[in-house]
Amino acid sequence: MTTPAPLPPAPPQLSPDDFRQRAQLIEAEVANVIVGQRDLVRQVVVTLLAGGNALLEGVPGLAKTTLVRTLADVIDCSFSRIQFTPDLMPADIIGTTLISEDEQGRKAFRFEPGPIFANMVLADEINRATPKTQSALLEAMQERTVSVAKTIHQLDKPFFVLATQNPLEMEGTYPLPEAQLDRFFFKVNVVFPTAAELVEIAQRTTGARRPQTRHVVNGAMIVEMQELARTVPIASHVLSYAARLITATHPGGKETPAITRQYVRYGASPRGMQALILAGKIMALLDGRFNVAFADLKAAALPTLRHRVVLNFEAQAEGVSSDEVVRGVLEAVKEE
Repeated sequence: MTTPAPLPPAPPQLSPDDFRQRAQLIEAEVANVIVGQRDLVRQVVVTLLAGGNALLEGVPGLAKTTLVRTLADVIDCSFSRIQFTPDLMPADIIGTTLISEDEQGRKAFRFEPGPIFANMVLADEINRATPKTQSALLEAMQERTVSVAKTIHQLDKPFFVLATQNPLEMEGTYPLPEAQLDRFFFKVNVVFPTAAELVEIAQRTTGARRPQTRHVVNGAMIVEMQELARTVPIASHVLSYAARLITATHPGGKETPAITRQYVRYGASPRGMQALILAGKIMALLDGRFNVAFADLKAAALPTLRHRVVLNFEAQAEGVSSDEVVRGVLEAVKEE
């Protein structure tokens, strides 16, 4: 009787320390190109490690495109950029079926993939395209698949959509509906750089020497980090705190804060709860801990909930922002 060959040793499991070191390397390499914007870089990295998608809102010229392209270089993944315009069609994003002819003259249908088939996709000025075209991203963002002519095409992992929109020029735009906004893991506000940062930007971008980056991780490593993040434990009282934060954004609850009852029309969805917990787990790992704390959820609350809280007319008339509402909720909900 022959003895079966021994199985190859299992690859070593990624440790929390390895996770943190890899994430720090990613942020450090991105910082070689992007000046300042530490919160922006951290929140985009958190979204990537959560396997989610991010919506960036900021005026033109704040290096949103450069950030995504640099991040794709640092993690050694494929990158594509889609400039959204009113005449853009869904087939321009997901691809189309063509008739091809081989050397023997036989014709057959062939699917030509669109720019959505990349690890990192920049949807630039997403609110300039029509709702029909915007909806072409929904399946890819949620299911990581693309359906064309009754055929489902699987997207490669990792897959990350970063969409941008300009808050100033709203004429001729199509605001994203709440259902589509809810599919973005984070909404990140890109702030204008300080005077010192502007000087550094000018020095880096107008000289003969350009900043260089190197590959520090690859796609397989990112997927491994995403899997580890989901194993981080969360205590029942911290989980309950997250649930109370979500319910406090709904105006009809018994313990709803006054600011919510006054200014909110609809609150965050269960998908917001999932994003809040997962972001808290990643922030705990980035802080060197293997458990979620209240502070992790508070740090993730603004980018997680600001686009999931729908304000009413009174809030718009008084100039109350969703950030103010979320901060009010954080103050009202006590840690227990």
